Amino acid sequence: MAYELKMPQLGLTMEEGTVSKWVKQEGDTIKVGDVIVEITTDKLTNEVASEVEGTMLKIVAQEGDDVPVKGTLAWIGQPGEQIGGAAPVAAPAAPAVPFAPAAPAAPAKAASDTSVIVIGGGPGGYVAAIRAAQLGAKVTVIEKEHLGGTCLNVGCIPTKCLLHSAELVEDIKNQGPDIGVKVTGVEVDFPQVIKHKNDISAKLTGGVAGLLKMNKVKKVDGEATFVGEKKLSVKKADGTTEEMTADAIIVATGSVNSQPPIPGLKENPNCIDSTGALSLEKLPKTMVVIGGGVIGLELACAYAAFGTKITVVEAMDHMLPMLDGDLTKIGVAHMKKMGMEFNLECPVQSVEPSPVGAKVVCKNKAGETVSFEAEKVLVAIGRRANTASLNLEAGGIDNDRGRIIVNDKMQTNVPGVYAIGDCVFGHAQLAHTASAMGEVAAENICGIEATYDEKTNPTCVYIEPEAASVGLTEEQCKAQGIEYKVGKFPMSANGKALILNGGEGLVKIIAGKEYGEILGMHIIGPRATDLIAEGALAIGEEMTLDEIINTIHSHPTVTETMREAALQAEKRAIHTSNK
Repeated sequence: MAYELKMPQLGLTMEEGTVSKWVKQEGDTIKVGDVIVEITTDKLTNEVASEVEGTMLKIVAQEGDDVPVKGTLAWIGQPGEQIGGAAPVAAPAAPAVPFAPAAPAAPAKAASDTSVIVIGGGPGGYVAAIRAAQLGAKVTVIEKEHLGGTCLNVGCIPTKCLLHSAELVEDIKNQGPDIGVKVTGVEVDFPQVIKHKNDISAKLTGGVAGLLKMNKVKKVDGEATFVGEKKLSVKKADGTTEEMTADAIIVATGSVNSQPPIPGLKENPNCIDSTGALSLEKLPKTMVVIGGGVIGLELACAYAAFGTKITVVEAMDHMLPMLDGDLTKIGVAHMKKMGMEFNLECPVQSVEPSPVGAKVVCKNKAGETVSFEAEKVLVAIGRRANTASLNLEAGGIDNDRGRIIVNDKMQTNVPGVYAIGDCVFGHAQLAHTASAMGEVAAENICGIEATYDEKTNPTCVYIEPEAASVGLTEEQCKAQGIEYKVGKFPMSANGKALILNGGEGLVKIIAGKEYGEILGMHIIGPRATDLIAEGALAIGEEMTLDEIINTIHSHPTVTETMREAALQAEKRAIHTSNK
């Protein structure tokens, strides 16, 4: 049978391409390596070369046609050889969830007549509520505790407040003398650190309340539980109970800290989670951190800068698995300079009482029992969906151990019920992903076709120096068999980075080997969490190394490192070696 020439995937995010020009015509003889057709994507025109010899038997897609990836372009073979169908064939799309949602993308009624209930007022819930209200829906938010959810109250914002205070302490102590700023008697007023954190959180949560009021979103203080499909029982703050329903319900209840079944952990009051670590009244002299993930290490960096002796125990053989390996190496090296001690492949066996506070008993790589004592033990091994009180079974909502299953429209299996944020299955548990999901859910409810796509989702880690990542890592490219090239640029060769932190850090860009499309961007150093937006934009818009190189980056800024890394990937770097 003849060879089927299919639309190639010319970029990581490419879904279709346009046939701009046929170089070979029906009846032409074709050799391996001959350019057959030119394909245009959003930004680029690419030449597609033949991998076989033969004759162009039939052109299926005409010039100007949009063809999905793996759709049929033409057939090549020997004259008279059998060919397949003549119509372009799209590659079958993998279902986002193991069910076909019964709900249509758009409601039968106009958005102005649509009622929406949002369970949870965190960064997913309040954004969904505001977006639905903008589109004309009548929206009610049910919140049992604080607007702003974990992020604004006991998560991202409070943690960053502590880290900002810690960064100032670090800069004054370590960089001050070098830049001519001499300060004596630097002290940490820990109660004031906590007060500053509380003031910022209060200001932001008050702002959320104002936004909801401005958009005419009704707020109900209470806890919601499903009592049937699309039926809620809401226990209000005043003790009364009301049954509620709406045209659409969005579950946005977030997540809570996980507590591992470690013997002696629950019984010891000196074992705290991240919420407890953000509300201590006194700065501990020593702390053991169980878990080498984002939450544990961010708080560890803050307390280490304040002067707490930090010991980290981690069951795995590495930390921060979500980051590219080169970034992790730099981050760990800096944390060790801060005086932090790391114990890898050292799973916790139990927690015992101690005159100091608590003793953490572990088994090290050699199988020996080792123990670490500290005033406080921070347990930071991850988070779980906060759905235990929702009674998902009564609502008929499919879930995986409490994590709600949704498709890319954020629909559950129950018509008219949506879920977003940390409480859903299979997606990153981050505030900005929850907000993005919230907008998608609200738009689908109000008749606007929208889908959630996580390919441009950045991961930000506020260790010292801060790190950020988007797209594929080298390890992932290797695992997927993707041919790639790498560009690296050290912060030590950037003037602004030298000024800010002495030039500690790295920018790393991963691009497709053939076309140079951006596959991943990874940064550690000053302003990394701000800079990563350029990488997310590049991946979302299918940009190439050349397009980053051709964009003038201002000087003196840390953003220049992005362009230099792209230059280095093409062996064109000006301010570093091309080897």
